[in-house]
Amino acid sequence: MATGLTDPAKIKSYKFSIPFVGELQWEPDPTQRRAAWALYVELVTRTSTQPLDLDLGLIREALNSLNGIFATTRQILRESGPEVGAGPNTVGGIAIAVLNKGLRPFLSKWHPLLQAHETQRPPNTSPKEWERQWDKEARLRGELEALRGDLEKYAHALAEMAGIKD
Repeated sequence: MATGLTDPAKIKSYKFSIPFVGELQWEPDPTQRRAAWALYVELVTRTSTQPLDLDLGLIREALNSLNGIFATTRQILRESGPEVGAGPNTVGGIAIAVLNKGLRPFLSKWHPLLQAHETQRPPNTSPKEWERQWDKEARLRGELEALRGDLEKYAHALAEMAGIKD
């Protein structure tokens, strides 16, 4: 067995508290473990789950990264098949809840607001400078940081479901 992995035969069930989902009981299953691993890798390798330094990176890039989680989650769930489930105590159900209760409301609120601001950018102003001049920038960054914290907890739960220690 690889270092850092837990033996699924020895673990009967896990208890988790996942943002946008709540408390749940989860029992290891090979198909769900593989899907949890794929979702974990996707999540922790995105800019959206890393702190967005005020002087580095664009908010637009963070929102695009969050939006990309939809497509990859859908792909992972499709490829994993119905065995990952859609109920509340399945990897599929958890992933769908995080998308619909966490990411969708955030993106539905902020994407159009940022897009409206971006359309007003003067030609000689860089996208970074224009974002910094936006009166909603600080509030968006604060909400983005809160969401990042929730996604970090979700990623930690996915790591445990996959049988690894993150």
